This record gives sequence, C-alpha cells and structure tokens, in this order.
Amino acid sequence: MRGEIVVQLVHVVGTGCVRGEETSGAVRSGSRAALLVLAKAPVPGEVKTRLCPPATPVQAARIAAAAFLDTLDTVLAVPGVTPVVALTGDLARAVDAAALTERLRAVTVLAQRGTTLGRRIAAAYADTAAVVGHRPVLQIGMDTPQVDATLLSRCLDLLDGDGVDAALGSATDGGWWVLGVRRPELADLIADIPTSRPDTGARTMAALRISGARVVELPELSDVDTWADAAAVAADVPDGRFAAALAALKGHR
Repeated sequence: MRGEIVVQLVHVVGTGCVRGEETSGAVRSGSRAALLVLAKAPVPGEVKTRLCPPATPVQAARIAAAAFLDTLDTVLAVPGVTPVVALTGDLARAVDAAALTERLRAVTVLAQRGTTLGRRIAAAYADTAAVVGHRPVLQIGMDTPQVDATLLSRCLDLLDGDGVDAALGSATDGGWWVLGVRRPELADLIADIPTSRPDTGARTMAALRISGARVVELPELSDVDTWADAAAVAADVPDGRFAAALAALKGHR
C-alpha cells in the first residue's frame, strides 16, 4: 500500500527516497537548514489509538489529520528552511486525504524506511541529508500542533549556535518532541533507543552526550498521546484546526 502513496504524491528520485512534484526536491534558495516532519497517514484505527475511547477510530484520525495540517502550515511559515516530510501509511485511506495531498505538494516528501521507529527516524535524517546536503536538520512529529513558526525559528537559532552539535527538546511524558543535528550521522545514535518510554528522552540525551556531541536543551512541550494531552494542547491553540476537530468531537458526545 505504501507504493500507492508514492505514485499519488511523489516520484522516485533514488533508493528509498522520493520528492514532491512541485518542489522537485530542490533546496530552497537561502535555506539554512531542513525542517523535517516525521508523519503517518491518518488512517482510522492506525493513528492516535490512545484517544479511543472517548473518540472513535475515525474521530481520532480526524484529530490526527488536523494536527498534521496545522504542523504543515507552521513548517511552511518558517523562513529560510527546506521543508521535508518523512511519511508512512496509506494516504489514500486517510481522513482529509485531499487536503493533505494538496498541502504535501508544497514540501519534499520522503518515504519512511526501517523496522522500528528509532531506525525510521535515523533513516529520515540520512535521506533528508541526501536532499539538502550539508545543512542542519531539525525534526519534529505531527503531534505537537501547538508549535508555531517563532518557536521553530528559535530552535534553529540555538542549533546554529557556536560549538553546538545537536539540540533536543524533551516532552512532558519523558520522550522528546524535537531533535536537531548539525551532522546527520548523529541521528544514528538513537536508532536503537527504545521509544514511547518514560526514559526515551533521557536515553537520547545520554547517547548524544556520550558520543561527545555538544547538546543544547530546547523548551519542553507536551505532545498529544492521551485525551488529557489533546485537551490541554487545544486550550493552548484554540484557533487551529486541531482545536476545532476536538471541539467538533465534543459536540457530538
């Protein structure tokens, strides 16, 4: 099914690597970094399952789609970057597939590869570097729709600091929501770190520092895993698609 995504959205430019039709994989003029989003097509039953109940699988997927679209809008509003999305899942079966397909035409799209989340993240950095060359890469997910362009620009500024090799922002659940590296091989350090654990963030920081990398800490945020997370994030950004999707669900309960 993943091949269907590639046919609909992108054309192949290399082994395991694809690029958006409109961007043609080109680095944006004046780009100082790549801004990478690791994402999954919001197919009912395959995303945000911890929101069920109270949400149904379709409602949870609609919330995920709203978060993804808000994230894409934010990434595209950051100046001086090349936006990249590493995507998995069958977009043809996703909620809001048409809107997502149209929005993804504005970015470079890469197919995720790897058997675990950690390995898919590391591969996404390597594949992004193949597109943008020797530029820093800052990566986020699609489950922090409260992030705005100002915050991401600030994270890039800190990553660009003198003597900095990497930047990591912890999540309140013990994971992390953003990782930036000046050299893509640093992301290989996290390929085998267990994810979705309360010590994932600490393990990631330790791996970077043990390697000798100079790491700057970025602001801590909550990502959306549970219903309580979703409600708190929606309260922070009441005007976005994410909050509207959550409000619509509450209206039908």
